[in-house]
Amino acid sequence: MGVYEASTPGVRLGIKPTVRLDRDNEPQPDGVLLITPIANGQSRFSDDDYIEGAPELVIEIAASSVAIDLHDKKKVYGRNGVKEYIVWQIFENKLDWFSLQQGEYVSLQVDADGIIKSQVFPGLWLSMSDLLAGNMQQVLAVLQLGLNSPEHQIFVRQLSGEKR
Repeated sequence: MGVYEASTPGVRLGIKPTVRLDRDNEPQPDGVLLITPIANGQSRFSDDDYIEGAPELVIEIAASSVAIDLHDKKKVYGRNGVKEYIVWQIFENKLDWFSLQQGEYVSLQVDADGIIKSQVFPGLWLSMSDLLAGNMQQVLAVLQLGLNSPEHQIFVRQLSGEKR
């Protein structure tokens, strides 16, 4: 996520931020990737440096919290408009990547090459098998392919407000 942030002006990564989703929910996900307010993202930064509103992508790394992350938090994130939600179940060596479609989360699927692609962040590509196998060089190589894609270049222009 850090490499994607560094390559995508208008996108910010937060590690363990407090997110004020609504009056009753202030989760501290393991990570968020959001489009900045100036680039027309759906969340804002409060005066006391909290994220207010739903980040576009929330990441939870689940060990003992799998049941909470896949049920209660998933419902809260969906209800508040988090567009994509990742739960990495480290003990099960499994990663679920959900996309909010018509108010419900659906699982994103890997393509024929074993790559899962964000629908919100063009160019954010993940080689699922390499991540789960700990092959981080290949994970970064696949991400670089996504960052070099025409879709990512168009997204960067859109975030900057550039017309083409």
